[in-house]
Amino acid sequence: MSTNPPESGTDPKDGAAAPVFDINQIMKILPHRYPFLLIDRIVESRDKFVAGIKCVTMNEWFFQGHFPAQPVMPGVLIIEAMAQTGAVMVHQYEENRDKLVYLAGIDGARFRKLVQPGDVLRIEMSEIYRRRGMGKCEGKAFVNGELACEATLMFVAQR
Repeated sequence: MSTNPPESGTDPKDGAAAPVFDINQIMKILPHRYPFLLIDRIVESRDKFVAGIKCVTMNEWFFQGHFPAQPVMPGVLIIEAMAQTGAVMVHQYEENRDKLVYLAGIDGARFRKLVQPGDVLRIEMSEIYRRRGMGKCEGKAFVNGELACEATLMFVAQR
């Protein structure tokens, strides 16, 4: 992985975790844009691991129909947020810098907790293996320290 971005740390002013990548830096890495950019910042990045944050608000487009009386973030969009977080990690490798990272497969997806407006989703992605532009990551998404979703995601990086 690149050593260019610093690992997450603590901002001495307020004790909050300083982002490794803010939204502007993420937008330089990922091609996604509204309404499909589903991560807000990367808070930790080290070899074979990345952690990202998605702040879920009532203003999300998908809550209009899922479900109006009891808004719940769709599981497929939690998986997509995990894939985008993993793509940031994969993009840090020199050989993938100028490539698009595509989701190639999903195994063992389990949804453990509803994700609703006001929740902050912490997404952790750990590389299992990577070879010749293909690989596999283990992903977990948490709300308030509770596991909300887990899955193994496969990816391919291509021009």
